[in-house]
Amino acid sequence: MSFDNTGLRRRRLIQGAAAAAALPGFYIGSAAAQQTLKIGMVIAKQGPFAQQGGDLAKGVQIAFDEAGAKVLGRPAELMWLDEANPQGAVQNITKLIEEEKAIAVLGGTSSATSLAMGSVALRARVPFISVNGAAREITGKDCNPFMFRAPASVPVYAQAMADQMLAVGKKWYFIVGSFAFGEDVVSTFSEVLKARGGTVVGVDRTPVATTDYSSFVLKARAAKPDVVISGAANVEPLLKQFKELGLTGNIAIAGPAVSDTDLWSASPDALAGIFGKSWYYNDPNNSPAEKAFVAAYRAKEGKPPSDRVFFGWHSMKLLLAAAQQGNSTEPIRLTKALEEVRVPDGANSVLFRKGDHQLLRRLVVGTAHKPNPADKWDVVDVKSSAPANQEALEKLYGDPVQLGCKMAPIA
Repeated sequence: MSFDNTGLRRRRLIQGAAAAAALPGFYIGSAAAQQTLKIGMVIAKQGPFAQQGGDLAKGVQIAFDEAGAKVLGRPAELMWLDEANPQGAVQNITKLIEEEKAIAVLGGTSSATSLAMGSVALRARVPFISVNGAAREITGKDCNPFMFRAPASVPVYAQAMADQMLAVGKKWYFIVGSFAFGEDVVSTFSEVLKARGGTVVGVDRTPVATTDYSSFVLKARAAKPDVVISGAANVEPLLKQFKELGLTGNIAIAGPAVSDTDLWSASPDALAGIFGKSWYYNDPNNSPAEKAFVAAYRAKEGKPPSDRVFFGWHSMKLLLAAAQQGNSTEPIRLTKALEEVRVPDGANSVLFRKGDHQLLRRLVVGTAHKPNPADKWDVVDVKSSAPANQEALEKLYGDPVQLGCKMAPIA
């Protein structure tokens, strides 16, 4: 006599599982729940952005380690690939998303690579945070629901820096790199200058990897500008040649998105100018969390974190906060959660604006000076920082629609 014992086997299996679950340390979960999560970084390891890339990656790693290399209690792995150029960046973000199944990617040491990777993120429907791109297109005409930008854009710097630069004079000369950021510096700062009755007296575009600016500095000197504006990948060589050719102290130099490492590597006698920065370790308006980060980093490294280290750290903290707030590591839900993250910052809140995914936070405008005798890393006198309130912060960053962003909601 035969009979179907499938039901009996199923009941015994369930009973056995229930008994096992009662044992100490036993855990029943899906394979997916135990699988290691992947978070990608596509950040420069070589070329003119290598120094900034190394600092950005270091900051991301610090925040990741502070979280115990876990996201929502699940083990996670941080994977860092290079971005030598836009084509290479596209290949590497595609690899991270398609082969490694990354739940999110941070990167974009330049605006060009940020824009290229943003397109991949849109097609794959995976969140991408640009940690260093400043060209307006990222949150302007090329914005998309899966691309976020952490640092300020060139138009924001132009508005924040204009008064101090115009106080020097209304004749400006541009020396910029031939890439998206440099072109944006020329068009945006020229627009602000002309609206205030000023004149552009010259524009020079240089290869991105330029280290000898002497011929361009001589041309600028002949044009007799009040201000020379840098839109280069690295301002340190320009400061050096300004000093060598006798322009330091005679013609003002200015530039947006200037990194601490550029200023720290310059000769003390060459340090001068008006610079916009997304963050500065010695800004008196830094939040308690930022001051604690500076103190911990300084205790370990023997020096303060650069602005790029901070923005790597800050961007990863925002991503982890989004996962926590949305209680999910699924890419689309994580993208939506990034829109909802709020971090207190004095009277304001740091947030990714829904209209264009631009991070709204204070930025610093300061003047460079010789190292402080009490702190050799302190080379910037902060002239302006936190807007008075959230409304002023929104105004500083401009209207998303006027900036060209027409973003559809995340479906």
